[in-house]
Amino acid sequence: MDGTLPSPAGEEHSLTGLILDADPVVQAVIVGLVLASIVCWTVIFEKVIQLGRLNRDVRKLEGLAKGDLIEGDPHLVRTVLTAAQDELPAASGETRNDMLVRLERAMRAALKTELRRYEVGLPFLATVGSAAPFVGLFGTVWGIMNSFTSIAQAKDTSLAVVAPGIAEALFATGLGLAAAIPAVVAYNQISVSLGRSAARISAAVSVLAKQFAFGQRAPKRG
Repeated sequence: MDGTLPSPAGEEHSLTGLILDADPVVQAVIVGLVLASIVCWTVIFEKVIQLGRLNRDVRKLEGLAKGDLIEGDPHLVRTVLTAAQDELPAASGETRNDMLVRLERAMRAALKTELRRYEVGLPFLATVGSAAPFVGLFGTVWGIMNSFTSIAQAKDTSLAVVAPGIAEALFATGLGLAAAIPAVVAYNQISVSLGRSAARISAAVSVLAKQFAFGQRAPKRG
């Protein structure tokens, strides 16, 4: 028995053989789900990096609101200060309260535009999370239909006839769930993180707008 090669039957029932021998429709479903899963994980890793950078910038923005000196040139801080600097000349003849409203509106609008960059990719995660199980289910139904067709043609209900179609059907279902579950979890976590960051940013902007409007400080770092 030593040194013998795997039998052709063993190759046919391997994962690779299962995919290669599957119906073209099921193969298309499998390939589509695999590609969707790869893109999802790419988006997830990208968002993890972006959220880490956003949290650092939010901490620096909160430090600026408390009067701390800011080292470097954080993008979020630069966005806030630029919006305030651009709005101050137009608000110079207004009352302090009107100036406060104008500055806060301008800073919030700039930050809202900035936060939209972090939402790129989230609709794809939501789509995969909701659609992938149904795509996998479609592959399952198609595979089971092929199994019944094989039974009818072979006039045999043995496991060897039924098992391949059932296996490829269940494999499509598994891939659908494997693509959907990480997408749903990541979408929820990223959305919650962005919501918390937006709340912290909003609080810091309110403080900074009051400081700028009532002349407690100029919209410059340091």
